[in-house]
Amino acid sequence: MKHFISIALTACFILPYVSLAKEKFIPIFLPNGKKIIAELALNNEERQRGLMFRKNINKDQGMLFIFKEEGLYSFWMKNMSFPIDILWLNKDKQIVHIEQGVPPCQKIPCPSYVSKNPALYVLELKTGTVEENAIQLYDRIDFILY
Repeated sequence: MKHFISIALTACFILPYVSLAKEKFIPIFLPNGKKIIAELALNNEERQRGLMFRKNINKDQGMLFIFKEEGLYSFWMKNMSFPIDILWLNKDKQIVHIEQGVPPCQKIPCPSYVSKNPALYVLELKTGTVEENAIQLYDRIDFILY
């Protein structure tokens, strides 16, 4: 009986976190159909932290920044240890700006990277992803937000 209670208590405390973790990642499909699993950055704290302090990301991983309204959103590479490709997407999930091979910040002040056109989403990918998948301006990225 004690064993059952301990399993039930563990499930009560762990399952909500497993559920939250699953909702933090979604499949994203590049224009050529390649699937990327993207971590979601939904609030200001998550968007400010982004991929900072991570050692790297794999070719099939990314981070999707979701904003409340379209705007000109600036990104920098402070506390990054690897370069990335960055895609800015409008409300229709169409690419409106691309930065390839954005390097980690080497000295303060860090350069900023911003789209010339309003974006609702920004997708950070492993450097080389844009070139390897022939991603171009005005291509569409597919994903569903739950």
